[in-house]
Amino acid sequence: MKTFTDSRGNLTVIEKVVPFEIKRIFYIYGVDNSERGGHRHHQTQQAAICIRGKCCIYNNNGLEETSFTLDSPDKCLLIQPEDWHSMSNFSEDAILMVLASAYFEASDYIYAPYSYEYDRV
Repeated sequence: MKTFTDSRGNLTVIEKVVPFEIKRIFYIYGVDNSERGGHRHHQTQQAAICIRGKCCIYNNNGLEETSFTLDSPDKCLLIQPEDWHSMSNFSEDAILMVLASAYFEASDYIYAPYSYEYDRV
């Protein structure tokens, strides 16, 4: 994300970064060594930004598996609806902010991970 830095500090702008209208913002913090997430969506797109500390996000889109480390507030990970994801390895001071394209709706969540490489719905 675009970040401006000078002697006064840093200013990171979330503008023209997420490809959706933001309907919901939530943040995760105070996490012990638990894993969070463990789902994908039917519709919701998300953008994850670790605004403090660091965490890891595992992602499986049904075709490939990847892991990302978010360790700077100027990094943004876009999570598509088909991306089964989980978050782990939170630093003690981590704050993970997530921007979402939809309001919470329990029926939008798919908790079962992909059963094999090409199990995309």
